[in-house]
Amino acid sequence: MGQKINPLGFRLGTTQSHHSLWFAQPKNYSEGLQEDKKIRDCIKNYVQKNIRISSGVEGIARIKIQKRIDLIQVIIYMGFPKLLIEGKPRRIEELQMNVQKKFNCVNRKLNIGITRIANPYGHPNILAEFIAGQLKNRVSFRKAMKKAIELTEQAGTKGVQVQIAGRIDGKEIARVEWIREGRVPLQTIRAKIDYCSYTVRTIYGVLGIKIWIFVNEEQ
Repeated sequence: MGQKINPLGFRLGTTQSHHSLWFAQPKNYSEGLQEDKKIRDCIKNYVQKNIRISSGVEGIARIKIQKRIDLIQVIIYMGFPKLLIEGKPRRIEELQMNVQKKFNCVNRKLNIGITRIANPYGHPNILAEFIAGQLKNRVSFRKAMKKAIELTEQAGTKGVQVQIAGRIDGKEIARVEWIREGRVPLQTIRAKIDYCSYTVRTIYGVLGIKIWIFVNEEQ
């Protein structure tokens, strides 16, 4: 069998940077890691619960966390920041309070900022959410994949590969289906490739979506 490696971890230090920036002593490292995971989950849950989304896409591409002794800086990269900013005027403050309550940061201040992404569908997380929404609405998986690839091409990427695995269309035997458009050079470290794996719960069972997007190549 082919040995697969996560494309993001494979490119760390060349085209890919870390999503969390902080320093901890070895004995406290696991606590910091768990805290990051909880912060990310808390933000995603808040967005899911409090925002009624018509398209089914929350639009969170990634969440960056930077920690200092007295400050936790969280930057949410969103494709559609209007969803979080519009509606209630003080929504970001409310989110900040929610996260702070959960972690009872007594001696550390929490600061949440939102950054807009230029081409939302050029990012695999947002694309995976779009496909998941389509599959939940019982749209044929091939139709959903082709539509996703169209959206990615409009965002100006060089190549995309989409893979769906599980009980597709409710069939009894699970299988893997994939589709590729353009180039996706996974072996080239210079190539900036964005990747995400996403789990979607349908009425038939759990499906796994994986997306690789070839953004550009560094010279």
